[in-house]
Amino acid sequence: MKKKVLIVDANFYEDLASELVRGAVAELDKMGISYERLSVPGALEIPSAISLVSQGNEAKLFAGYIALGCVIRGETSHYDIVCGESARGLSKLALDKNLAIGNGILTVDNWEQAWARASVLKKNKGRDAAIACLSLFEIKQRYIE
Repeated sequence: MKKKVLIVDANFYEDLASELVRGAVAELDKMGISYERLSVPGALEIPSAISLVSQGNEAKLFAGYIALGCVIRGETSHYDIVCGESARGLSKLALDKNLAIGNGILTVDNWEQAWARASVLKKNKGRDAAIACLSLFEIKQRYIE
């Protein structure tokens, strides 16, 4: 079976999402792995989108999933809810459904931190999420499938 992953990105901050996707895609291309991209409005929708796709007819097409987005701290507690619930949702999916998910949802205090982590020229967390996804897929393939 040829490996294929689904990149699910939150486009609330469209330019950050595009940069994260750029890093992930470059790594997938380097590894010769095909992908599809699915955009959702925000980080809270990423776990739901992955859950829906993983239950559908096309679920067997995807060896893993890459979750990409950014949550920037604001003036309310909404930041804590979005950060915690998106991470909890991804962890629950990975553990309950044995999905290989690379979590690249940035949780930062400000715009500068977001760009430092998203930029392919700096920390390149999109690439890191792709590497995590592929690593988990290899473990799954070796020990489960």
